[in-house]
Amino acid sequence: MQYLLSVINDKLELAPSEEMATIDEFNDQLQADGHWVFAGGLGFPDTATVIDNRSGDAVMTDGPFVESKEYLAGFWIIEAPDLDVALKLAAEGSKACNRKIEVRPFL
Repeated sequence: MQYLLSVINDKLELAPSEEMATIDEFNDQLQADGHWVFAGGLGFPDTATVIDNRSGDAVMTDGPFVESKEYLAGFWIIEAPDLDVALKLAAEGSKACNRKIEVRPFL
């Protein structure tokens, strides 16, 4: 089963090089253990554009969809046999990146 591990940040700053090195080690371990599917970091919220085309006339708005102190800073998509393994990996990822992680299964 695949899970989305969302990295939640509350600071508008990039991870320092020491954290990046720890994240790289975590990524390497995910790959070695066969859990890695995909991962990526995201731009700051002010780089977002929201598009609403529900009415058939696309409206584009600069900035994040929701104004909030916390934002989605990055993510991992992992393969895990069950939620318990996904939660264990999320705990390791949280420690590696020094941020909160939200875990959601793909349907």
